[in-house]
Amino acid sequence: MLGEVLGVERRRRWSDDEKLEIVLEVGVGGASVTQVAQRHELTGSQIYSWRRDLKKKGLWSPDLGAVFLPVDFGPHSEPAQSPAPSRPVLVELRLSNGRCLRFDSSMDGEALTRLIRAVEAA
Repeated sequence: MLGEVLGVERRRRWSDDEKLEIVLEVGVGGASVTQVAQRHELTGSQIYSWRRDLKKKGLWSPDLGAVFLPVDFGPHSEPAQSPAPSRPVLVELRLSNGRCLRFDSSMDGEALTRLIRAVEAA
């Protein structure tokens, strides 16, 4: 005999609220899926499965906790002084169709507008 049964298989039942609470722990304080799964005696694949199921039910979104800030494009005027050149940073833009664009902050505005329109039309 290759294996030995040491005990009765445990099968736990989790409510959607409990699943959501566990799924939302991923990323908090840098916690990985593996770390959260181990903390709750689950497998990583179980957490991914719960994410998928909760998303289908409309209970979880990858954007949960995202903060959107209003942007005012009021009248354009030249600054009194030229700002010091700054280093470009990586910007991530999530579009309404669910796609995500990552681009350099120094990208030309008109080129970015064309890119967004092309991605949204695809």
